[in-house]
Amino acid sequence: MDRYTEIRSFVLTAEKGSFAAAALVESVTPVVMGRRLDALERRLGVKLMHRSTRGLSLTDLGEEFLERARTLLRDFDEAETSITAGRNTVRGHLVVSAPAAFGRRHVAPYAPAFRARFPDLKLSFNLTDSVVDLVREGYDMAIRIGEVTDPNYVALKLYPNRRVVCGTPDYFERHGAPRTLEELAQHNCLAFNLAGGQQRGWTFLREGKAVAVRVSGDLDCNDGELLFSWVKQGLGIGWRSTWEIQAELKRGELVTVLDDFAIPAYDIQAVYPQQRYLPAKVRFFIDYLKGIYNTPGYWEGEASPAAAPVARME
Repeated sequence: MDRYTEIRSFVLTAEKGSFAAAALVESVTPVVMGRRLDALERRLGVKLMHRSTRGLSLTDLGEEFLERARTLLRDFDEAETSITAGRNTVRGHLVVSAPAAFGRRHVAPYAPAFRARFPDLKLSFNLTDSVVDLVREGYDMAIRIGEVTDPNYVALKLYPNRRVVCGTPDYFERHGAPRTLEELAQHNCLAFNLAGGQQRGWTFLREGKAVAVRVSGDLDCNDGELLFSWVKQGLGIGWRSTWEIQAELKRGELVTVLDDFAIPAYDIQAVYPQQRYLPAKVRFFIDYLKGIYNTPGYWEGEASPAAAPVARME
């Protein structure tokens, strides 16, 4: 058994928390993952993990080795990239995080066609509205919507996006359209909620400064697609991304209000950790998504993404 496989299996098991979960990613049995860890511990002469009926936990030495092992794996990928950068070769395992609704509609559906181009590549997706720590949790990249301020990450814009207030023409006919931010208090605002049911405020730009407005309504949840469905049913108004509502806007099923206060840039971005070499698997997947998203008519549902050209990164 090679050292790379042992180390990779150790990191994966530590990140997933069990042999069974790690084995699913590697397409092997939990027994095989356990044997790999045994071999690594024997070779190093130290105990890296405590194993019990309650699960796995890292020893102090295991915690220390985990960070070093992640660095070793990244360096290995970078070394491969430096050799294959000029070739159309993508291999290995690409692990991607994306917002739940966006990922279901605009990332994961195109994974099979991407992999068909690169059969030596394995893809894994985690669709969540939580902001994950890419390095600590073992992700190669993420799709994020909005500003990325962490200096440890590189963010590349895939497509421009804004956050706007929208509703159905029928709703505004019945309740009127707000003309100021203060008038939002008079409307049923369908908002994303936090733990405990507290509604998250909406952010606008007024006189060049960001303003957070507390909103309230009789329906809230932690699922963006459900909120969007309620807005389309005319149950209230929502603060939605333009990527989500382009088709409905074009058909006249939704209209926007308070556009003068909208945050101007809430872009769709590809994010990856700062590193000396960008792995080919990340670079090519970013190219692929960028080509799809920039196909004329894509966001209005008028273009076939299967025919989209792959844009080249600068």
